Amino acid sequence: MAEVVSVIETFVAADGTRYSARVCGRPSGHIWEGWIEFVALDGSDVRRTPRETTQPDRDALVYWAHGLSVTYLEGALARARERLKITRRELPEPYFDEPAPAVVTETILAGPSMDRAVLDPFSVGAKGEDLLRRELGALRAWHLRNIVRAYELADESLDLEALSAPELIELIVSAVQPA
Repeated sequence: MAEVVSVIETFVAADGTRYSARVCGRPSGHIWEGWIEFVALDGSDVRRTPRETTQPDRDALVYWAHGLSVTYLEGALARARERLKITRRELPEPYFDEPAPAVVTETILAGPSMDRAVLDPFSVGAKGEDLLRRELGALRAWHLRNIVRAYELADESLDLEALSAPELIELIVSAVQPA
């Protein structure tokens, strides 16, 4: 719970306003945090600073408070006043009266069987035949058949189901790599 640990009865700000400066603190975990509240003696203004210090215990906070100078209090009051500054500005008008329409994406798959290829053999092949062979070697035969179909790498008369994975890899590599 917060408490006032020290009071400076009269502090005169640069603009002539007379304040009572109160050093306040509270335990926060294993430390005490302290801030300063400025209360105008005429009741017209009350302000507080952000945390000014952390101390190991209440006694250390009291000791810190007793060492505050007029110069420090002037700076603290400036910080307290700055935190309450409100700047109003006119907001610009929007360019549009409504949000953009939703984007509709339509995916068209080639062929009646809607086969999908898991990799682009031309893109991988452009990086080298060895890489293409390694990538293709990591795939199952049905993936390799889908690549052949999706990229039309073989004549339709060829029975892809009868080819083994190594045969499909050779078919893809020979179709992709320039002669």
